[in-house]
Amino acid sequence: MQFADFWYIVALSEQLQPNKVLSRTVLGEWLAIFRGEDGQAVALRDRCLHRNSRLSSGKICNGALQCPYHGWVYDGVGNVIAVPAEGDDFKPSPQRRAKCYATKEQDGYVYVRLADTPSVDLEPFSMPHYGQTGWETVRVINRFANNVTNCAENFIDIPHTAFVHPGVFRTSRQQKLEMTVERCHGSVLVEYRNENNNLGWYSRFLNLQGAEIKHSDRFYMPNITSVEYNMAHNRHLFITSQSIPETDNSTLVYTDVTYNYGIWNKLARPFVRWTAQHIIHQDVEILGIQGEAIAKYGTQFYNTPADTIHIFVESIRAAISRGEDPRLLPNQSVKITFWV
Repeated sequence: MQFADFWYIVALSEQLQPNKVLSRTVLGEWLAIFRGEDGQAVALRDRCLHRNSRLSSGKICNGALQCPYHGWVYDGVGNVIAVPAEGDDFKPSPQRRAKCYATKEQDGYVYVRLADTPSVDLEPFSMPHYGQTGWETVRVINRFANNVTNCAENFIDIPHTAFVHPGVFRTSRQQKLEMTVERCHGSVLVEYRNENNNLGWYSRFLNLQGAEIKHSDRFYMPNITSVEYNMAHNRHLFITSQSIPETDNSTLVYTDVTYNYGIWNKLARPFVRWTAQHIIHQDVEILGIQGEAIAKYGTQFYNTPADTIHIFVESIRAAISRGEDPRLLPNQSVKITFWV
């Protein structure tokens, strides 16, 4: 198994207009993304075969992509179908074909897979309750100056919230919490106990009665986190992030906040969006600081029991880095007490 075997978001479906070319980077590969003549998403290596110009700076001509330098034209599978300098002497050639990658659209996202012949047959992750009646989704996109592993760990880490997001999303109270952390079949599941009302600004709205919250965090290989809060009827929330590896220290994160607040669904949208983006901006800042320190001093961490979730995530991503299938790692389950 390799990271290239998986599907990665490269755009919102609505961003990919018929006459638009998008420039994206996934796992260090430059991509030019556009819609072909049939309206399907196309992903080509962002390099013209002729003189190495960037195809993403070109334009769409009848569903084909024209290089901005000398006008070579590429169809939806990367074939060169026109060379202006050759005029009527132009003849198609199998050697003149840009690298083309598989694409899919699902849940309003455009996905790309870099592997030509993936070692495993995987589908894009299905976003929780996307488009379902009674649910609303707010989407935000942010770039982090850090790697996928550290981003994913941040998104499912409770202890940092009291210090990075004080008042907005938890306050330090030294409240005793319990969690069970399980690694199973390439995923990590965390279930929390003893949480009730330490949720920041919207605690009264989200959990008026102060009942124990059903809270779980999940990590799905290789780059997806999903946080679920189920507080009461019509107080159900998912925060799902797909961390896209651009380079070793740049990660583009697509986050869905999907919620069921009953009659408040539409009214809550601007508040949900503002709060989500405010919290994420704080995480962008702290992960940028961490990334700077890692670049200088490396990744020697001193873990506490509350970091077991991170250890399991790292073990899964490390297995893929070695070319192994993390679903074959032994199942583990650990019960932990910690304070926030």
